[in-house]
Amino acid sequence: MSAETYPRVANVGEAVEESSLSSRRGIAILLLLCLVQFMDILDASILNIALPSIRADLGFSQQSLQWVINGYILTYGGFLLLGGRAADLLGRRRMLITGLLVFAGASFAGGLAQTETVLVAARFVQGFGAAMLSPAALSTLTTTFRSDGDRHKALGAWAAVSGLAGAAGVLFGGLLTEGPGWRWVLFINVPLSAVALVGALLLLAGERRKQLVDMDARGAFLVTGGMLLLVYTLVKAPDVGWGSGRTIAGLAVSLGVLAAFVVNELRVRNPLVPLSILRIKGVAVADVTQMVAVGGFFPMFFFLTLYMQTVLDYSPIQAGAAYLPLTGAFIAFAGVSPRILDRFGTKPMIVIGAFVGAAGLYWLSRIPTDGSYVSDILPGLVVGAVGLGGVFIGATTAGNAGVGEDRAGLAAGLLNTGQQLGTALGLAILSAIATAHTHALLRGGSGLADAATGGYQWGLLIGAGFVLAAGFVAMLAPNTREAATKAVPDAA
Repeated sequence: MSAETYPRVANVGEAVEESSLSSRRGIAILLLLCLVQFMDILDASILNIALPSIRADLGFSQQSLQWVINGYILTYGGFLLLGGRAADLLGRRRMLITGLLVFAGASFAGGLAQTETVLVAARFVQGFGAAMLSPAALSTLTTTFRSDGDRHKALGAWAAVSGLAGAAGVLFGGLLTEGPGWRWVLFINVPLSAVALVGALLLLAGERRKQLVDMDARGAFLVTGGMLLLVYTLVKAPDVGWGSGRTIAGLAVSLGVLAAFVVNELRVRNPLVPLSILRIKGVAVADVTQMVAVGGFFPMFFFLTLYMQTVLDYSPIQAGAAYLPLTGAFIAFAGVSPRILDRFGTKPMIVIGAFVGAAGLYWLSRIPTDGSYVSDILPGLVVGAVGLGGVFIGATTAGNAGVGEDRAGLAAGLLNTGQQLGTALGLAILSAIATAHTHALLRGGSGLADAATGGYQWGLLIGAGFVLAAGFVAMLAPNTREAATKAVPDAA
């Protein structure tokens, strides 16, 4: 494979020594990359609490309102693999800057929207920008910090920020919605993106321009089309029914298109997504582990937020503030995770973290109708945060271990794609289970609050089962204590 096909490795290598975490430049680069990831994950949840205000202001129907959230998830998950490979082929810095411009522009347009069509379209474009940002940022991190200690600390901070942003989105959404208004939930991305853009221009080394030979256009079309259709089918399934002909046809066609993509990648000379990356020990298992764990964990925000606001009568700000201990637990665990990784490796951290996280969700699944925050919510949040922090940090480290620089963007895209699929699939399945149980309780004569709480309990309990299953999947992975910071030859 010619040197012209991929970004010039020397540019990254030249910056490695001065970009260690013992230098101001290295710390600044890590803060920049974590800010990018924070914005990506934040925007998947920050609008949830603002939805009632958006509906009243722009006249959304109940059916169309869901696309304020799902539009972002759809294009984010659908374009991640393409965005990750583009970062390898076109340059990580270039893709990061382009993604920031698209993301900020769409956020500004969404904040100014006067119709539901404009807002939903802006959310679609936002997701596309995020799909460029996230893999470019993660692959920049893994190729910049290469020493054992630095890489573990950087990946620990990255994974902790991912969990932190999910909780912070609910808090910021409540504060901004009750304060300056729901439009600032979108406007806030503009100054954050401006800071990140300046940081990228000043701190990151540019890649040499190159010619791309035999670009796999067919592979790009197949994987993007298949992922878009798959995520769309998953987010629509709770509305149209899992057993409906539309859902079954959507799943069948999307899986058929993705199968055609795999066949294409095995045959073409320069594949968009070289499948040989899956032969690197631990990569595939780490991706599946995180996907399953996310599928059980992230719906927790959905259920608990509804429980606190509809059953316990919390205000949006109170519901958002309730997640502050979770963010604190993530930050605390991120501080000790590098030492755990250095001493024990990724496998024990993921397995034990999954069991601890499942225990936290099980505690939350016992919430009563007349629940108390201190006794019924807080303990489960803290325990779950510590456990899931172990899963995220361990899986992120293992999913990037041993991957060469020319495929770092692809590895990041695979990891983030699994996360988005896990979010969409987990929320679709668990919300369908919770809704069905609530309806059954209502038919049995239960009151609205009791029936709703019963549904949330079932959703959280099945979510605990998902996270527990992720721990068993992780047992199949090798322990990448040493491999986490040593590149291995391509398996092509």
